[in-house]
Amino acid sequence: MEQLKSLFSNPRKLLVILHDWGMTSLAVLVSFFLRFDVDGIEHRMPVLLYFIPLFALYASAVYSIFGLYESKWRFASLPDLANIFKSVTCLAVSLIVIDYVLASSTIYGGFLFGKITIALYWCVQFMLLGGPRIAYRYFRYSRLRKRAIATDAKQTLIMGRAADAEMILRSIESGALRKVWPAGILSPSPADQEMVVRGTRVLGTLEDLERVVVEQARRGHKIDQVILTGGVLAESVKPEFIIGRARQLDIEVRTLAGLQEGAQGSARPRVARIAVEDLLLRPSVKIDHRRLERLIQGKSIAVTGGGGSIGLEICKSAVNFGASRVLVLENSEPILRAALDRLETMDTKTEIDGRIADVRDRNRMFRMLADFQPDLVFHAAALKHIQLVERDWAEGVRTNVFGSINVADAAIAAGARGMVMISTDKAVEPVSVLGATKRLAEIYCHALDTEILARGPNSSIVPLNRKGESTRLISVRFGNVLASNGSVVPRFRTQIEAGGPVTVTHPDMVRYFMTIREASDLVITASSHALGAERSTPSIYVLNMGQPVKIVELAERMIRLSGYEPYEDIDITFTGLRDGERLNEVLFAGDESSAEIGISGVVAARPECPPLAEVRNALTALDAALAADDRDAVFRVFKEAVPDFRGAAA
Repeated sequence: MEQLKSLFSNPRKLLVILHDWGMTSLAVLVSFFLRFDVDGIEHRMPVLLYFIPLFALYASAVYSIFGLYESKWRFASLPDLANIFKSVTCLAVSLIVIDYVLASSTIYGGFLFGKITIALYWCVQFMLLGGPRIAYRYFRYSRLRKRAIATDAKQTLIMGRAADAEMILRSIESGALRKVWPAGILSPSPADQEMVVRGTRVLGTLEDLERVVVEQARRGHKIDQVILTGGVLAESVKPEFIIGRARQLDIEVRTLAGLQEGAQGSARPRVARIAVEDLLLRPSVKIDHRRLERLIQGKSIAVTGGGGSIGLEICKSAVNFGASRVLVLENSEPILRAALDRLETMDTKTEIDGRIADVRDRNRMFRMLADFQPDLVFHAAALKHIQLVERDWAEGVRTNVFGSINVADAAIAAGARGMVMISTDKAVEPVSVLGATKRLAEIYCHALDTEILARGPNSSIVPLNRKGESTRLISVRFGNVLASNGSVVPRFRTQIEAGGPVTVTHPDMVRYFMTIREASDLVITASSHALGAERSTPSIYVLNMGQPVKIVELAERMIRLSGYEPYEDIDITFTGLRDGERLNEVLFAGDESSAEIGISGVVAARPECPPLAEVRNALTALDAALAADDRDAVFRVFKEAVPDFRGAAA
């Protein structure tokens, strides 16, 4: 009954029901007129007058069961025809059963339909149900085509295999992708050549771009843009050469974006500029978004440094995965305002708040988190640029060490389930102040987490959270994040736009890289492991970043992606290693072991760390050295407290 109510509450759905009811009645009549002469029809007409309305109502129930009223005609496709096939077949079988019942001597005394009539009915019914749906879709397609030709739709070449190109063509046909009209397809597959996909012809291979553009121009069709499918963006296809050639031909290069915006739903597909950084890596790790949704949904999330690259991405993920509240803590007013503006544009029911706060202000951290009562705290606030922290070492210590301690202690006092510190691969066997400060923050969180786990829920050093659990403190290490503020990719892009040269410190330097989205999702994934049934697991996690990337090769590829040739159009110069830099980053220290945790993309580290009392003694000495502005004393503390610290005092 409720299902019928919902059907009749929608006027468009009601029209579809009436249409199918009428077509069912018409199909029965047509099959009889095709099968019988006038005498046969007159003989059966008294029964048909009662039978047809009742059968049409029965057919409506069958159509509802097979989902004919759940799909929109403008998107009619093979699955809809398959549902019609199932429905009509079910009705034909029903007619056979009814015919044999009526054929009994006590009811009708003979066959009402007969096998031939039922076969005719099946064919007519299938055409009367499927035909109008396909015709309506073609009508919408034709109207869309006329509108596209009459407006400023861009003539577009789709580059990719036919199967991938079809997804884009479907988006264009449905109207989801606007102001785009396909002029042709260029496919790397020999099997696709000379084929037609949804009315659009495959004009050649990827290498035929220039030829096809010239031929289209001769016909009066200027190609405005090319859309690259995911397959063409794979590293093995060498997309930098395709993109470079397209830009030399003065053609915009785009890809399809907006198909996945998180667990809460998808945005309308749109054509977007290709982010150079997305072409520089191996395929991203497959993320279990349901796992992340289970961790975040309905929770209160606080993020320090929430306006930075990683912090903002974590905030966006929290919103996408259904957090009830998100608190953005940021010490820069303009950055905080920009972050809040970005989050407020998202289609969400999450309550979003932002506060100006510095993690170095211990009292304010305690007040902010005590008032907010977070379930999870993500600590992304940090000073992270090696050369700047090397020069202004005291600021690095205050923010990265004591700021992290403040956040950890405040999260515990507020009864959070967990505090997650964003760390770096530079914390492993550190040679810089940045690495040493992040490693010392890791050591404090690990020592405190170990102490809490050892003492159990009856520990007097920490309160229990609202679930009766003690707070977990974990650290997550990863390398460079592409396109993050101050990273190498934006710097290379700026240098290329200025005409070069592109500066690389050393020809043999290699680094690990991740995308911002991948780093954010894997940070939350690691948190879900530590806060799940595995609460007694190690507190330091390392993200799998694949193979390291040679920086000079990254520079060369970015130059080609911009349409230039390295060393010819744009030069690359080597400036030499700077203070605090090394050629290779390592993921695990010599005294650390690693362990798989059963989650793709995340590995646990098992460091050897001193007890909490010893760590606190080192922090007291560090605070005294900082107060005395004694750099040598600070470095002595690092050498004593941080395993394998290799930095040099002034």
